[in-house]
Amino acid sequence: MANIKSAIKRVKIAERNRLRNKSYKSAVKTLTKKYLAAVEAYGAAPSDEAKTEVSASMSAVYSKIDKAVKRGVYHKNTGANRKARLSRIYKKQVEPAPVA
Repeated sequence: MANIKSAIKRVKIAERNRLRNKSYKSAVKTLTKKYLAAVEAYGAAPSDEAKTEVSASMSAVYSKIDKAVKRGVYHKNTGANRKARLSRIYKKQVEPAPVA
């Protein structure tokens, strides 16, 4: 354990930040799994209801990623890469590649 007052404070701050970061990362993972499940369901049986669920879950996960970037949990490029990956998965599932 640290003996210097400023080092003790830094330990407390680091622990607080670690817990906050863990919370955001966990929420992003959970929302991503829900989104992927919704996309899978929509791909299996397209319907207006399924499309609405995909749209809502995409909005939720994008929002959480943006908040994590704003709070410094993720770097802005990491957030962009995650969102691009989710969008690419959706496009691949919904719009199959054209046959040449």
